[in-house]
Amino acid sequence: MLAQVRNIAHERGLATAVLTFEPHPRELFTPDSAPARLSSFREKAERLAAEGIDYLIVQRFDRRFAGYEADAFRDEIIAGRLNARHVIVGDDFCFGARRAGDISLLAQTQAFDVQALPTVVHAGGRVSSTAVRAALAQGDMAQAATLLGRPYSISGRVIGGDRLGRQLGFPTANIQLHHNKPPMMGVFVVEVHGLEKPWQGVASLGVRPTVKGADAAPVLEVHLFDFNRQIYGEHLRVDFLAKLRDEEKYSGLEPLIAQIHKDCDQARDWFANRDRH
Repeated sequence: MLAQVRNIAHERGLATAVLTFEPHPRELFTPDSAPARLSSFREKAERLAAEGIDYLIVQRFDRRFAGYEADAFRDEIIAGRLNARHVIVGDDFCFGARRAGDISLLAQTQAFDVQALPTVVHAGGRVSSTAVRAALAQGDMAQAATLLGRPYSISGRVIGGDRLGRQLGFPTANIQLHHNKPPMMGVFVVEVHGLEKPWQGVASLGVRPTVKGADAAPVLEVHLFDFNRQIYGEHLRVDFLAKLRDEEKYSGLEPLIAQIHKDCDQARDWFANRDRH
């Protein structure tokens, strides 16, 4: 879709723009059952900029805006405020209050052209954020990467933690999370970008049940192999390459340390096998 936006804009001498809602509509109406975000707002903005999009237009989604009737949204927002000349949507696009507007209603205007792109299918299934979330929840990082066209990643700044990892002999970078909730939990093989080179390691994403309660806020902690310097304040991207295991609660720190040794050995073996192929 973004490639098509760029092509049309180039042909017609227009700027490229993406319209997004913040927060996600389901986070407003049903916050307890809203889907996990696959990316933070910053990650979304950075990826769109990398794809050559000129403008990211962020519409605050509140109950007042949710009441916009579909034809008013088309005429006042898309045609009026945004001054759109060519609009590209997916083939299942709905808009306006109660999702009453569809592509045929969107096209009932002389203000702009409308183009609907067909569903992308892989291995007989629809490529969608729902499919990506399902792959992540199942720990199938290869399937998630296939659907996304890249490894699933989380970006954030390195912030101070409780330094428990250093006490255990495995210092970690604590990555600040900006997601409403992580789309998966567990221990993963990761590759970290944003330093002088890509760095291999192992990451824990979850509530750390051995040292914290089950209701603790999730944290992302990354142990980088053969790395020993302070990187507080650095903004890093963590690529999740394979899942090693789910989180577990151990009887004490000694069993936890033993398991971390195993996790690191497995992750090093994973990279060794990948590099041989």
